[in-house]
Amino acid sequence: MAGELITDRPADGVLRLAISNPTKRNALDAAILDAITAALSSLDGVRCVILTGHDEWFSSGYDIGEIPQDLFGEQAEKLVAHPFTEALIALELTDVPTLAALPGPTIGGGLELALTCDLRLAAGGIQLGMPPARLGLVYSHTGLRRFLNAIGEPRTRELFLLGRYIDAHTALAWGLVNWIVPDEELEQAAIALAQQLAANAPLSLAGNKRILRELLRSEAAIDPELERELIALREACFDSDDLREGVTAFAEKRTPRWTGR
Repeated sequence: MAGELITDRPADGVLRLAISNPTKRNALDAAILDAITAALSSLDGVRCVILTGHDEWFSSGYDIGEIPQDLFGEQAEKLVAHPFTEALIALELTDVPTLAALPGPTIGGGLELALTCDLRLAAGGIQLGMPPARLGLVYSHTGLRRFLNAIGEPRTRELFLLGRYIDAHTALAWGLVNWIVPDEELEQAAIALAQQLAANAPLSLAGNKRILRELLRSEAAIDPELERELIALREACFDSDDLREGVTAFAEKRTPRWTGR
């Protein structure tokens, strides 16, 4: 059963997008990701967007756990490379400020989705993490660059090479989130922040976002041939035995048996 994106207008000029995939801990599937892209393509009357999770999770990341073994490489790569990337681009390019409100665990692709928003507000009791090393996944160079920009090289290495989770207070100290509030205050605090953002001058917000985006993009520019090599490295991991084993072991709650293939 596909997930859905629940939308509402909790305040004047504020659009709220809530990820809902309750049987899969709000995993990101094509339906949810396509809905995020579509919602951000038409923002008439919207001055701020809140991206959040329905119920107790923000998101557990990519929905790749139930892909059949014989189709795993193709379908997993397709989900991660296309609707996920399109949703990230839509978040990056929108002229209005975006606020991620994190009510619960924010993991893997869910964490990158939150990090792509302009600002992040987290409930104090949550955990955040990047488990690619525990799954056998090579992360995208664009995604790693996003983390380098936000938290620097040492913390990015710690997050991706150890693959362990951190709490909200550590995330605040690292710069992964901007604020933390008591769990029960998250919704109202997010709406209040969104109203402050929505009250600011739209031309100023759009212009400053454009300048920031272009400055970061110019700093991240790499040689096209090297970029193709990095993309190929990532794509190859989707056909690896290790990724299949990592995902299967995670689902079965056992230690993976790596082969390096």
